[in-house]
Amino acid sequence: MAGKPKLHYFNGRGRMEAIRWLLAAAGVEFEEIFIKTPGDLDKLRNEGSLMFQQVPMVEIDGMKLVQTRAILNYIATKYNLYGKDMKERALIDMYAEGVADLGEMIMHLPLCPPSQKDAKTTQIKESITNRYLPAFEKVLKGHGQDYLVGNKLSRADIHLVELLYYVEELDPTLLANFPLLKALKTRVSNLPAVKKFLQPGSQRKPPMDEKNLEEAKKIFRMQ
Repeated sequence: MAGKPKLHYFNGRGRMEAIRWLLAAAGVEFEEIFIKTPGDLDKLRNEGSLMFQQVPMVEIDGMKLVQTRAILNYIATKYNLYGKDMKERALIDMYAEGVADLGEMIMHLPLCPPSQKDAKTTQIKESITNRYLPAFEKVLKGHGQDYLVGNKLSRADIHLVELLYYVEELDPTLLANFPLLKALKTRVSNLPAVKKFLQPGSQRKPPMDEKNLEEAKKIFRMQ
């Protein structure tokens, strides 16, 4: 029997959090090996574990997978969260890429210089309410089903709901005009595996704070 997937990353959200969410939603237990120092990262590089010299890296099914999208695609395929045919998969990919675009904006906000933060936050909020959330609300309204694709839970729903939590952290009022997205968030959050992941003490990571940010900068030698 294969062991639990092993996730190599620092103890924060970053690019690993979507992977944690997807594994948790699939009901898969995983082990985390935290990178705590630049030396830990160098060790992984020197032993040849990181194809492109960077993390996230996930050990699963005898492989050492890098590149976030490749890891997510593998997990989604393995646990039947990737649609029933090519057309559904194309839609799931399209929605997931939209989620990733907005997610990148939110993820990079803590790195923004203080003098630019207010303007950047305003810009992101406008993108959320005028561009991204209306698009996903329209998908749900268009087919009237419980989930984004094929009326069945997929990685697209999981990624979107993860994102909706981040949107609420940024400003709880931003979801007010999107009742179908709020309903999707509730629906997915009440799935037993996701509900467990949302409980205190799980492997879900909190929002990045100054301590987290400094730790990440030190590990990844960011100036």
